[in-house]
Amino acid sequence: MSYSIAVVGATGLVGRTMLQVLEERNIPVDRLTLLASKNSAGKKVKFRGKNHTVQELTPDSFAGVQIALFSAGGSVSRHYCPIAAAAGAVAIDNSSAWRMDKKVPLVVPEVNPDAALKHRGIIANPNCSTIQLVVALKPLHEAFGLKRVVVSTYQAISGAGQSGVDQLMAELKGKPPAKPKFSRPAAFNTIFHSFLDGSDYTEEENKMMNETRKIMGLPKLATTMTCVRIPTLAAHAESVNVEFEQPVTLAKARKVLERAEGIVVMDSPAADNYPTVLDAGGRDEVFVGRIRRDASQPNTLNLWVVADNVRKGAATNAVQIAELLIREGRV
Repeated sequence: MSYSIAVVGATGLVGRTMLQVLEERNIPVDRLTLLASKNSAGKKVKFRGKNHTVQELTPDSFAGVQIALFSAGGSVSRHYCPIAAAAGAVAIDNSSAWRMDKKVPLVVPEVNPDAALKHRGIIANPNCSTIQLVVALKPLHEAFGLKRVVVSTYQAISGAGQSGVDQLMAELKGKPPAKPKFSRPAAFNTIFHSFLDGSDYTEEENKMMNETRKIMGLPKLATTMTCVRIPTLAAHAESVNVEFEQPVTLAKARKVLERAEGIVVMDSPAADNYPTVLDAGGRDEVFVGRIRRDASQPNTLNLWVVADNVRKGAATNAVQIAELLIREGRV
C-alpha cells in the first residue's frame, strides 16, 4: 500500500532532509505534495529522480493527504496542523507549537511509541537536543531508574536553520552575512539561545527539561540543562551526568546501551574511539561514548551523547513516526 504524503516547509533545511529520508527509507509514497510559502511556490524539488513543483500552502492543501510532515515554524503549525487533521491527515509537527499540549503526544519512536497511537490528528516531534538525550536515557532508566539528569549541550549552528548556517559560512569567509540570524558572531564563538522573560534559563533549556519529563513519563524528574550553540554544522553533542535510583556498574550500563534500539556505542578512549559530531553527521543513530563513573558521588555516570540534529533530531524522527503509524495501520 502507498500513501499520500505532504511536506510543509519543503524548501527549508529540515524539509529537504525529510524528503531525503523518505527516499532513503523507502516509504511507499503514491502522491507527494510539497508545500511552502508563497515566495517559494513554483520552485522545483527532486524526489526519487523526478522534479516536483512546490505549491503555496493554503487551507485547501490537505485534501486527500494521509500524512503531513510539518517543518515551517510554530505560527504556521499552530494554524495549519488543525486544518490538516480536520482534512483527515495525521500532522507530524517539527515545531515547538504542540509539544507541551496535554492532548498532543510528543514522540520518539525508540522511547514512547505507544504515545503516537493515541494521537487526535496531531503528533509533536521533540526538540533536536531532547530526542538524542531521551534515546540514551530510556534504556538506562529501565535498567537502573533515573534520579537526576544534568546536561550541557554543544549544539551545531544548523539547529538554527539555513539562516544560521549561512551566517556562519559568510563569517568564515570574512564576509558580512546578508541576513544575520544571531546578534553576535557565529564563527569562532559560543552563543546562548534566547532567554525566557523573567528567567535565568533560555528557551532551549526550558524545552529540554519539560520535554524530557513528558516523553519519559517522569513529570517530577530532577533535571537541569545548559544549552549553547557552537560553530559546527554536522550534529549536536551533549555532556550528560545521570544519577540513578539503583546501583549501576559500567559493564552493565555499556551492555544496556549496546543492546538498545537506535544507539551506537563508541567507548574505547584508550583506542581514541569516542563519538564526535563528524562521526554522527549524516547518520540516524544516536552515538554514546565516554561512559564513566562520576567520581564525586555514587550510582552516577557521565555520558557523551552525539547525534545529527537535522536527521535524527528532526527529519528522521518525524519520518520514523510516520513509519510507526504505517506499520501499526493507523494511517
